[in-house]
Amino acid sequence: MARAAAPVAQEQIPDAVASLAAAHELGQHRETFLPQRMGTGRMAGLILFTVLGLACFILPGLVFVRILMQTPNLSGKQAAKRIHLFEHGLIVADHTGPAAAFRWDSMTALQQITERYANGVYVGTSYLYTLFRPDGSTLKLTNFYADPDRWGTAIQHEITQAQLPGVIASLEQGATVRFGDIAMTKGGIATAKRGAVQWNEIQKIEVKNGTVFLAKAGKLLSWSNTPVAKIPNFFLFLTIVDHLRNGSGYGRN
Repeated sequence: MARAAAPVAQEQIPDAVASLAAAHELGQHRETFLPQRMGTGRMAGLILFTVLGLACFILPGLVFVRILMQTPNLSGKQAAKRIHLFEHGLIVADHTGPAAAFRWDSMTALQQITERYANGVYVGTSYLYTLFRPDGSTLKLTNFYADPDRWGTAIQHEITQAQLPGVIASLEQGATVRFGDIAMTKGGIATAKRGAVQWNEIQKIEVKNGTVFLAKAGKLLSWSNTPVAKIPNFFLFLTIVDHLRNGSGYGRN
């Protein structure tokens, strides 16, 4: 069942969040995303299963009670969670206050977006974003938060805007840039399994069913296929590939 819509919050950010944002020089606050609350129909169904479980089988009933009490609809701790987006980064907060801060210019994000089907019928999409800081600390964000298509896209877009100039400059100076198992230079692209090819040998790049396919000229099968979930900063990766295939670096060492 569909969840109730949870719009972007227009609330004032807490002082503790504002202080942490200032300490990390995150700039102006842009948007805040709240937990996704269950819709009336789903809540009613969960309550019904809880009552039936307690009436017939105590243990299953207690499981449903636990699930029910952990929803943002009924749990103050869960309802207090937030994603705050700023000009230069983001802060994730919970009922205790700000928990972590990330800057667009230094963070890495892995995304995993999975469409779910039951008996061939689409039932929803799962979102998982794993964020990394330079110190190695990580944070996972899921569609527990409302509008994951919006905040997820915003994260990838802002990372791309912040890091693209530096990556392009490094490539122009002859550096190798890595995105997981994929290595790129001004002259070409390489993977551990497939070796290296020049940019002018890459005929097409296609993203399909959560996988990036690179087609080599004259080959029937794709030269390389890599799951999106294994490519750090996926939007940045695609932008750089497009730049090197079609821009000043195309086909040159």
